Amino acid sequence: MNWSVSRRGFLGTAAVAGLPALASPAPRPAPVKLGVCSYSFTAKMKLPEVIHAVQALGVHPLNIKPEFHLPYHSSSAEIAEARKMIEESGLTLAGTGTTYFTKVDEGEIRQRFEFNKALGAPLIVIGPTAETLPLIEKFVREYDIKVAIHNHGPSDRHFPTPQSALRAIQQMDPRVGLCIDIGHTLRSGVDPVAAAQEAGPRLLDLHAKDVRRDASGNWPAVNVGEGSLAIPALFRQLEKMGYSGYCNLEHELRGEDKLPDMRISFAYMRGVLASLA
Repeated sequence: MNWSVSRRGFLGTAAVAGLPALASPAPRPAPVKLGVCSYSFTAKMKLPEVIHAVQALGVHPLNIKPEFHLPYHSSSAEIAEARKMIEESGLTLAGTGTTYFTKVDEGEIRQRFEFNKALGAPLIVIGPTAETLPLIEKFVREYDIKVAIHNHGPSDRHFPTPQSALRAIQQMDPRVGLCIDIGHTLRSGVDPVAAAQEAGPRLLDLHAKDVRRDASGNWPAVNVGEGSLAIPALFRQLEKMGYSGYCNLEHELRGEDKLPDMRISFAYMRGVLASLA
């Protein structure tokens, strides 16, 4: 008698016999959560259009750029409507920013935190100065909203690299951390993988773009996977350190229709994550 049987045949036989079928193993969750920055879209787009575009990309986490898609001077009713719109669309508000805190102005900084509290944002990506950081930390403790310093590369007078920001916050509340922009980091001559490892638990957010150095020594943006960034090594490092934040695509290629190129970037990153999972 031939006792060999396929897995499908066994499961069918078990079902007929009333035996418990073998459950398929649950798929392993992706080690890095992919999201998108609304900064990737044009400032001409309204928030409902941005939400529709994000849905079309098949991602859920969204970082909102206030100056583009929900101004800080919005009324309480407008903020409440935006929050409802995001929740009903099935998206997750990853945070807002980048918001620049360049003046030691307690009233202005408080208003920004009040805005984010009303919106339900868990994190603000910030561009601070050494002088504004202590005041920002005060409001982090008061509002229990995280902040993450975004490095902007060689032209940034305050925090061009993740390491420069990390040195400034070493003794601060753990809710004050970094948003490493991997493209700007590479342009600064710093390895993003090493920067993520060095940041450790201070890494609260991550903005993903890819860049490639041209013959003139410039670093134009390209689709993720087409540049010089070692995305697989970065994702392995994030998985190794148990990174729980988001990796938000910050698409900076020109053009009105961003979706085709953004789909290329997401397809590449999803492929890398699938190979890890």
